[in-house]
Amino acid sequence: MTDEVVVTRKGQITIPIRLRKKYGIKGGTRLEVVDSSSGMILKPKLSTIDLAGSGSKYSTPREMKRLLDRQREDVA
Repeated sequence: MTDEVVVTRKGQITIPIRLRKKYGIKGGTRLEVVDSSSGMILKPKLSTIDLAGSGSKYSTPREMKRLLDRQREDVA
């Protein structure tokens, strides 16, 4: 199934509701934009909460520390 979106003058798009629900995208969700040979891919970015505890299968402790350090820099 495909959806069509319109890009505004500011470069913004509205992600269809069915996809927002499917991927858990809410206001404030950060997305990663990947440039691939077949086009752009939007992926919800993993947060440190996703990586902690039961989400630790996604990352090593070193990667978690790197992400935390990056978040601290963004806040400062």
